[in-house]
Amino acid sequence: MRWSILCTLLAAGTNLGDDAKKATRVRIETDLGDIVVELDARAVKTVGNFLRYVDAKHYDGGRFHRTVTLNNQPDNEVKIEVVQAGVNPDRAKDDFPPVQLERTEGTGVAHKDGTISMARDGPDTATSDFFICVGDQPELDFGGMRNPDGQGFAAFGRVVKGMDVVKKIQASAADGQTLQPPVKIRAVSREK
Repeated sequence: MRWSILCTLLAAGTNLGDDAKKATRVRIETDLGDIVVELDARAVKTVGNFLRYVDAKHYDGGRFHRTVTLNNQPDNEVKIEVVQAGVNPDRAKDDFPPVQLERTEGTGVAHKDGTISMARDGPDTATSDFFICVGDQPELDFGGMRNPDGQGFAAFGRVVKGMDVVKKIQASAADGQTLQPPVKIRAVSREK
């Protein structure tokens, strides 16, 4: 384990037992089926942020609320394909403070097909919303042109099961990019 990652984990009070030796997987149970993501420890701050929402059950009762396809972004020169989800609307007021942006140039976790990443406005503004890439999305990496600041988004894992569910969500009925109705998230939990 790299010294800087180890120091970060120790400073955050992270237990370096069995969790550090194996990849953490999280199951996202939706009305359209389950998605399993494997989190990438190279994005340690972003993984920690996501897991605090998972462990606090903020995503239970949440929803996939946005679908971005090649056909529903008429005002964007740089087109992407993702589905975006958020916490239970009743828990949105309980969001934790924003997390520092871990750029892909530093972590090496690129926006490939099935990558899970944190949604954000400006740098260091990501809280709980996340998205999953449908197809490779290099314009979301550091230096990409999707976000005017060129800083990219914080990728932190990948789908290992359920890309068919992600594609069903993306193809669901929408008004523009807003899923109508949203796809309900029943529960999100660490896999044992």
